[in-house]
Amino acid sequence: MSRSNWQDHAWHLVHAAPQAPALHMALDDVMLDEVAAGRRPPTLRVWEWAGPAVVMGRFQSLRNEVDMEAARRHGIEVVRRISGGGAMFIEPGNTITYSIVAPLTLVEDMTFEQAYAFMDQWVIEALAGLGIKAWYQPLNDITSSAGKIAGAAQTRRRGAVLHHVTMAYDIDAARMMEVLRIGREKLSDKGTTSAAKRVDPLRSQTGLPRAAVIEHMVDTFRRRHGGLAPDILHPDESGRAQALARERFSTPEWTALLP
Repeated sequence: MSRSNWQDHAWHLVHAAPQAPALHMALDDVMLDEVAAGRRPPTLRVWEWAGPAVVMGRFQSLRNEVDMEAARRHGIEVVRRISGGGAMFIEPGNTITYSIVAPLTLVEDMTFEQAYAFMDQWVIEALAGLGIKAWYQPLNDITSSAGKIAGAAQTRRRGAVLHHVTMAYDIDAARMMEVLRIGREKLSDKGTTSAAKRVDPLRSQTGLPRAAVIEHMVDTFRRRHGGLAPDILHPDESGRAQALARERFSTPEWTALLP
């Protein structure tokens, strides 16, 4: 099978109302299947969050990554996604998250490192248009001289690839460090100012509202990749995702899959 280009595909855009964290996990799963089966065209989905969350990678240990007591105290839902990578701290107004779901031909014969860089090129270009000199930092970060901006994760299944990215628009570094265990040792002697430096939000770097940053990103994708037709979540996709969220992604068994 030969590799395809971005322009070979008729891209669709889904930017729906805020969804619960577990439902977002399920939507990625369902849309990956739909694109693999050819029932949905390749899609860029911009997420809106209905509440705060920690999103763990598929292969992470719950107790190693998350202080569950602190998460409960702050009303933060902890969920596990189907892709690998690290834990992400999510606050609805402070986070920009998107998924790209595409036929596997887009990254055919690429290593994961090559595929990450390839799938994030348009974002690097979008950030440059906002005056941010950013670059891909292997394996799965987008960073700038001021600090990390985003983390990516990816999975491949049945002839399709799912690539999703969470970007820090703004960040409550103190709360993040209360809830995430990762990096506490590295940062405890330096305090939360160091945490804030390690993740440098788009708000401070651009001065733009979150919606304006998203609009610029979508415009960049459209210009670079040849079109982006407005679309919605299809009723059968929503129905299947809701069932999957209930039966898997919001269950303790899945969240604590690796205790």
